Amino acid sequence: MHPQSHLHGTDHPPEHEHEHTHAHSHGHGHVANERGVALAAALTGAFMIAEVVGGVLSGSLALLADAGHMLTDFAALSLAWLGFRLAHRPADWRRTYGFDRFSVLVAFVNGIALFAIAAWIVLEAVQRIRAPVQVTGGLMLSVASAGLVVNVVSFLILRTGDAHNINIRAAVLHVIGDLLGSVAAVIAALVILETGWMPIDPLLSVLVALIILRSAWQIVADSGHILLEGSPPDFDARAVKDDIRAALPYVLDVHHVHAWSISQERPMVTLHANVSENTKATDAVRDIKRMLAENFRITHATVEIEYGACGDDPHAPTAC
Repeated sequence: MHPQSHLHGTDHPPEHEHEHTHAHSHGHGHVANERGVALAAALTGAFMIAEVVGGVLSGSLALLADAGHMLTDFAALSLAWLGFRLAHRPADWRRTYGFDRFSVLVAFVNGIALFAIAAWIVLEAVQRIRAPVQVTGGLMLSVASAGLVVNVVSFLILRTGDAHNINIRAAVLHVIGDLLGSVAAVIAALVILETGWMPIDPLLSVLVALIILRSAWQIVADSGHILLEGSPPDFDARAVKDDIRAALPYVLDVHHVHAWSISQERPMVTLHANVSENTKATDAVRDIKRMLAENFRITHATVEIEYGACGDDPHAPTAC
C-alpha cells in the first residue's frame, strides 16, 4: 500500500506564479485603498479643528458630537492608512502570513471606537435635554454645511476603494457617521433659526448615535469573526465534503476540514482526503485544489492525502 502522503503544493500555475499574480493585484488594490484613506484622513483632521471651534462658539452639541466623531475618525483613518502601509511589508520567518491581519485588527478597534462615540453622544444629549443650552443657529448652520461638504468629498474618495475590504468598509462607515452628523446639525440649525426650539439639537444627535451603533455592530461582528478564525463567508465544510466526494469518485472520505481567513481577501482551508489505493497523490491534490478554487473561491489550500487510516489517529498502523 501507499505510504500516507502530506502534500500542500500547487495547482496550475505553479505556486510562485500564483503568488506573484496575487501579490500584483493585491498590491495594486492596497495602493488605491491607501491613497483614498490618506486623503480622507487629511480632510477629516483639517475640518475637525474648525468644527470644534464652531461647536464651542455656537454652543451646539450636534457640532461638538460630530467633531468628537471626526476626532475618532481621524485616528481611525490614520490607523487604517497604517494598516495598508504595513500590509506592503513582506512575510518573514516570524509572520509567515505577513501583516494583512493588522488591517482586520484596525477595523475591530474602529468598530469599538464607534460604540464609545455613540455612548458619549447619547449621555451628552440626555444632559442637554434636561438642561437645554442656547445655540447660535447661524454659526451652527455655516459650520455644519461646510462639514457636510467635506464629508461628502471624503465619502466619494473612499468609495473609489475596494468595497469588500473590511478596513475600507470601517472607514466608510466612520465617514457616513460624520456625514449623518453634519446632516443632523444642518437640520437642527434650520429648525433653531426658524422656531428657536433648542431640544432639536440633542434629539437629532441621539438619532445619529443610533445609526452609528448599527454600523459599529456590523464592523465589530465581521472583524471579530475573522480574528476568531471563523469560516469565510458562504463556506460550508459539509458542502465541501459532499462536493469533493461527489465530483471525485476516488475520494473515499474528507475530514479534518478547517477554514479561516487571514483577511477578507485571503481565505484559507486545510483538509484530509482519504483516497483509493490506485490514486496518485499529486493528481488528487491537484483536483481537490482546483475544486476549491472554482467552487469556493479558495486558492490557498493545504491538502493531506491518506491511504487507509488517518495519520492523526493514534491507533492507526504506521504503514498501510
